[in-house]
Amino acid sequence: MNLMNQLSQLSLMASMRITGYSATLILLALLAQLTQMAMTPKAEAYELTGQVSAQVRAFENEPLYQGQERNNASISFEAEYYQELGKNGSVTFAPFARLDSADDERTHMDIRELSYLHVSDTWELKAGISKVFWGVTEFVHLVDIINQDDGVESPDGEDKLGQPMVHLSVPGAWGVLDLFVLPYFRERTFPGENGRLRPSIVIDTDNAVYEDPDGEEHIDLAARYSHSVENLDFGIHHFSGTGREPTLVPRITPEGLTLTPYYQQIEQSGLDAQLVAGQWLLKAEGIRRTGPADDFYAATGGFEYTFTSLGSSGMDLGVILEYAYDDRGEEATTSFNNDLMAGLRLAFNDAAGTELLAGYVEDMDNASSIVSLEASRRIGNNMKATFEARTFLNENEEDILYEVRDDGYVLLELTYYF
Repeated sequence: MNLMNQLSQLSLMASMRITGYSATLILLALLAQLTQMAMTPKAEAYELTGQVSAQVRAFENEPLYQGQERNNASISFEAEYYQELGKNGSVTFAPFARLDSADDERTHMDIRELSYLHVSDTWELKAGISKVFWGVTEFVHLVDIINQDDGVESPDGEDKLGQPMVHLSVPGAWGVLDLFVLPYFRERTFPGENGRLRPSIVIDTDNAVYEDPDGEEHIDLAARYSHSVENLDFGIHHFSGTGREPTLVPRITPEGLTLTPYYQQIEQSGLDAQLVAGQWLLKAEGIRRTGPADDFYAATGGFEYTFTSLGSSGMDLGVILEYAYDDRGEEATTSFNNDLMAGLRLAFNDAAGTELLAGYVEDMDNASSIVSLEASRRIGNNMKATFEARTFLNENEEDILYEVRDDGYVLLELTYYF
């Protein structure tokens, strides 16, 4: 069986498992196009890359809740296969999997990317499963609404699940217009009963509830206009569909009290902007969201100033200061409702690519705070070591982070690239 036939079978199985009926139709159309192009005898360029990682997380305190384990270890695999198809097309396939020693929910698989891209002189069309990032600020990405958070990977919201989509991009001297049809909704992942960084009541991810009767089959729509004017980059977007942030509703089940994710229909408009002024980088994001329960605005912004070649050492030091506000206050589904955030980014600019990022977040209402440290360094040509530490200080009972107050941890990860 040749490679294209194998990809076709993988795509079909993934669509049935992850995307449901509507997204399957999109992927079947994609596979028809791939099959047609694969029949041409001309060999096309391809590339296969990937990584295997071993990770250990050690928590500073014994677990608070029954069923949790003190520490955990895991291994993960991620690959990306890229194949040119004809003169203007390409296909990308990027699977991901993790096996965790403690948390069954953290043991999971996902397709981060399985898409066909067609590029013409005046437009680009991508169909399949893909990832899109919007945002400019360091700590909070208010406008980043296309992909769902992979909440079992990391608590910082940086890891995302693959999203079924049809994405039309039209670039020009006037800017870029991006249009999205999102035919299937991905539910947020949460740590399980045995996992750390979870609330005292277990989240029942198997019985999510939707406001819309179509549930996960609801078709979401989004549009974004972006442009660069000299040193200013900005984007304006609107999203209409199922909100990515669920409300956790207490519910009595035969197993006891659980929290059930409830996903509402929302309308969200937003703006993100970034201005480069010498060694200053000014950033801002803002949104306005409406829905049956939520009608609010939120904003975040600040600056990053970089001291280059610090003390003639060749190292660069970036100083970051940002503020986040959400007018829902304590009713917000995020902890960033009135928070001041500061960070230091140190780039050693050495052959090993050594980097360090330290962060501090404080709630201006109750003084609850988070301290974090991330560092990474390459080892030889094919390996990389990553260190991460996060701790929670002065957590107030009214803060959303109170229930993970004893879940400070250190993480060490070793990754091999191929």
